[in-house]
Amino acid sequence: MRALAWMIGTLLSFSLMAVCARELSGEIATHQTLFFRSAIGLMGVSIILLASNKFTDVRTTRLGHHTLRNVFHFAGQYGWFLGIGLLPLAEVFALEFTVPIWTLIIAAIALDERITARKIIAVILGSLGVVVILQPGIAAINKASLIVLASAICYGFSHTATKSLSTSESALSILFYMCLIQLPIGLLLSLSNWVWPIGLQWMWLLIIGLTALTAHYCMTNAMRHAEAGVVVTLDFLRLPLIAMVGVLLYSEAFELSLLIGGLLMLAGNVVNLRKTPVIGTALEKDAAAAKLPKPL
Repeated sequence: MRALAWMIGTLLSFSLMAVCARELSGEIATHQTLFFRSAIGLMGVSIILLASNKFTDVRTTRLGHHTLRNVFHFAGQYGWFLGIGLLPLAEVFALEFTVPIWTLIIAAIALDERITARKIIAVILGSLGVVVILQPGIAAINKASLIVLASAICYGFSHTATKSLSTSESALSILFYMCLIQLPIGLLLSLSNWVWPIGLQWMWLLIIGLTALTAHYCMTNAMRHAEAGVVVTLDFLRLPLIAMVGVLLYSEAFELSLLIGGLLMLAGNVVNLRKTPVIGTALEKDAAAAKLPKPL
């Protein structure tokens, strides 16, 4: 039940962030939205570090790794926010479910992680999901869909870098450098066409900054109370939830292909996350077959 409660927080955070991004689309440039997102996030993380007296935890000797991670993460966010303004919300979220597939491919190359049969099946199912959603040869592939797909690949690079950093860095440290490094990137890209937010735009930006933190916080806590496979399955509820939001708020049509493609991606993720017990030695295999105690 605790995992479910935390995942409800995650789902609401991501959905609310998407709605705010849609409201700002065409009014505030995407890179400027990301600048304010980083600024608000940096203030939030700094307050947490000060209140818990853990500012020493952000000391790092891997600034280069943090920088590489956040260049890809910024690019992924940029494509995601851009897609929110160009595509139905459900399609953006469905294509985002390819992130675990790209992550396992990139991790196999960059971190020399072993390719298993489960991972191959996951990649095949994820690829089929993309084909069902984009329907190449049946309908012209929207360039915006390719932008979101490219953003998912960038997130895959970012997640792989995060996995490498997690061996020596705390979660708060990774969040702190995420905001700190992406802040000047967003600022530099915004200087040439800076527009000061007005009225409700400030509220949308504030919610985006806060939900970015609450989404990661809730997801992390959900992982603590349930297996990753359960969390991924619950995370899939984002698709029908955001589809309902799109229908009610923006009169978007919900295509059956999105649900079928999303289910294929979900199946691939679940297959990849399932754990198979490993029996090591020949003696252990014999003992297991005969239902005897494992040899000492």
